[in-house]
Amino acid sequence: MSLYDKFVDNKRLRRFTLLVLVIVLIYLFRGMMSLFLLTFTFTFLSVQLVRLVQRKFPRVRPIWVITPVYLIIIALLVFVIANYVPQLISQTAKMFSSLQKFYESKEVRSNPYLNVIYNYLQQINLDSQIKGAITQVVNYISSVGAVGFNIVISFLLSFFYSSQVEQMNSFGRQFLDSKYGWVFSDLKYYGQKFVNTFGVVLEAQLMIAIVNTALTTITLLFMQMPGIIALAVMVFILSLIPVAGVIISMIPLSFVAYTVGGIRYVIYIVVMIIIIHLIETYFLNPQFMSSMTHLPIFFTFVVLIVSEELIGTWGLIIGIPIFVFFLDILGVHSITKNTKKKRIKLKKSL
Repeated sequence: MSLYDKFVDNKRLRRFTLLVLVIVLIYLFRGMMSLFLLTFTFTFLSVQLVRLVQRKFPRVRPIWVITPVYLIIIALLVFVIANYVPQLISQTAKMFSSLQKFYESKEVRSNPYLNVIYNYLQQINLDSQIKGAITQVVNYISSVGAVGFNIVISFLLSFFYSSQVEQMNSFGRQFLDSKYGWVFSDLKYYGQKFVNTFGVVLEAQLMIAIVNTALTTITLLFMQMPGIIALAVMVFILSLIPVAGVIISMIPLSFVAYTVGGIRYVIYIVVMIIIIHLIETYFLNPQFMSSMTHLPIFFTFVVLIVSEELIGTWGLIIGIPIFVFFLDILGVHSITKNTKKKRIKLKKSL
């Protein structure tokens, strides 16, 4: 038996080797990370929608499900860009301006409690950090064309895949019978693991972010806070960060609340964040995540810190799903069939 045949027969070794090669390829193409992740996210959600409809109407072709949905999304995007993006930019600028004025006001320095915070912020050079953050925002806005291009391409790719999902699956199965079918068999194995962990966790975190944003926005409306659109967008983005996102959002919300209603409004914000965090911890996570991602908070924060250092901003969003994916591969923490059934029952109940 040749060395190649021995390698192919050793399933554990060949799968480990293939996984390493895939990681190396992803690292080499890390500049296209946004395109890959956006395409996967759009495609996963689209295919889930197709399967949901086909469970009730089996004869419906995917293209008849996807086409009207994508047309509605495009129409909504055009409406939002034309009507709300200018308001978002204006409200964000006003929010930064009001926070800067509040930070530099005499009221902060005369208040003994706020003065402690002011001195601490001086020690960490908040001014320079704000300027650096503003510079990053300007650089991000200047590269919005590239970001928009990635979103458009990802949107189109997800549409083509979802509308022909049956043909794509049939075409993919042909590779399993090829000369190097073992390669594609192992890729299929990792692909199924990837979808069952990464996709499900990402979908669940998206649902949690939507619920958190809705609850926060309703509370902010009752408090008559300024810049609701900008604050809602900020809360939604931060809510995509597991566990830490809700806590991080408390800092800017507290500053804005103090400029509007003083310490009383800050207390309202803190109480709101605590309630939302309790809802997320004891209701949303058990319901949406089920039993597959009950990770200790220590591991959650460590994974977020390490993934942000390795991947960047995307790491805060996809760090936990990737970690769960590797746990699944190692056999430490996997998604069982019972978990999938719970997800289906949950979706039906919703």
